Amino acid sequence: MSSLPQCQDAISRGADEKDGPKVEESLVEYAPSSTQTEASRAEEERRLVRKLDKRILPIICAMYFFAYLDRTNLGNARLQGLPEDTLHGDPTGVLFDWVNSAFYFPYVLCQVPAILLSKLCPPRIWLGCVAVGWGLCSTLMAAAFNFSGLMVARIGLGVFEAGFSPGFPLYFGLFYTREEIGMRVAWWFAFAEIAGALSGLIAFGIQHAHTSVANWRLLFIIEGIPTILLGLCAMVILPNRPEETSLFNEKEREIAIDRMNRGAKADVGRMLQRSELDHIKVAFKDWKVYAGAIMYFGLNCATAGITGFLPTIIKTFGFTDALAQLLTVPPYAVAAVCLCLLSYASDRLQDRGSLTVGSCILAGIGYVLLLAVPSNNHVRYFATFCITIGAYCAIGLIISWYAHNFGSETKKAAGTPLYMSLGQGGSILGSHLFPSTQGPRYIKGFAVTAALLFLAALSALVLTVYYRRENKRRDCLYGEPTKNGIVDTSVLADEAKDFRYTP
Repeated sequence: MSSLPQCQDAISRGADEKDGPKVEESLVEYAPSSTQTEASRAEEERRLVRKLDKRILPIICAMYFFAYLDRTNLGNARLQGLPEDTLHGDPTGVLFDWVNSAFYFPYVLCQVPAILLSKLCPPRIWLGCVAVGWGLCSTLMAAAFNFSGLMVARIGLGVFEAGFSPGFPLYFGLFYTREEIGMRVAWWFAFAEIAGALSGLIAFGIQHAHTSVANWRLLFIIEGIPTILLGLCAMVILPNRPEETSLFNEKEREIAIDRMNRGAKADVGRMLQRSELDHIKVAFKDWKVYAGAIMYFGLNCATAGITGFLPTIIKTFGFTDALAQLLTVPPYAVAAVCLCLLSYASDRLQDRGSLTVGSCILAGIGYVLLLAVPSNNHVRYFATFCITIGAYCAIGLIISWYAHNFGSETKKAAGTPLYMSLGQGGSILGSHLFPSTQGPRYIKGFAVTAALLFLAALSALVLTVYYRRENKRRDCLYGEPTKNGIVDTSVLADEAKDFRYTP
């Protein structure tokens, strides 16, 4: 029997539902002028996006590049004498594991309060200050002379970085639409792969430096000081919220605010209203946030293992320390290119879920190859490409996926750091899965990580099926919403009848 009569009945019933102001009744002051042609409006938007790209992307990408270097250079320092100088040789590798994972404990605990607090501050001041903070902590690692000193510096690094990585999707969402954000996230996150690639080159160069300072100390200094300078630059260069920044003229401000409210209603100002506080509670109860945490957990376990132990894993292939550092470059470089290509496709198709599923499976296959082919170094090296491509592409896609699926800005401010912080538990686990005593095969580490990646793929599949079915259900009940229309999500967030998910 046809479902059309049922849909019509549902539409008539839905007309009486009280889910907030009608779309056309809200935010009319931001609607484009009726006298303006669609072509001229589109060209003005393109000019605005180019202006934003030039101002935002270089500084944000450079900040993440050095954030990633500062977070992951411990793996390179391990091969440059850090355990011998500060950890009494660390024959079991346990002390190094704790130093590596010390970053993630405050990184997990501080994300939600840090990002909620960031809403009360001008974005450029917040982002600049946290960059200066983690740059200082990274640089001061060069001054550590024992286990305690390294732990304190790594903990400080985690505290300050907790205010940056989860905050940038919220910041990007102020300026970019859901059709644009995937590629910008890819450019941002590609700098993780670029940092991973160049960290090997930087470490290779420092390995051959002959100075009075130990090589690993010089590594922390060279990679820490630029972060401090970038933080200071960010306080001057980055724009504040569209309604506040001095970067725009009045016409550009009108367009930027209209874009910010497409598909969902942005918050007004930096102070939290009563309804916005309710969205924080809703975020903590939303099962979709925890589905994201499952995916993020498995992928972070994989990336923590790669970033902390890739030089060590490649060394088990029979290479020298210096060559092992150098051979970490190609997997990261290829992953950066694949991430950009896949994110471009996801923007055009508006499909994040199926691409995330495929990426998680690819990374899982990489770990299976490391387990199943212990004697063929060519296959094992190919497996490192599968892992880096799959894991980093999946993380970039998930960040884009959730950036516009929370409905309201405040729910995103609570939900984004929540799934990221829970998912960072995978980084803590990944930091402990590869002790020296289990080398060179690392059977437990490879097996656990592979299982988590396949679980992440299953979680992504469930989520994308739900998003597609829910969009179809709302289309049936309420009709298809106007493309790029303003949807009032101030009361119901992503449960508003005209809101549609990106599947």
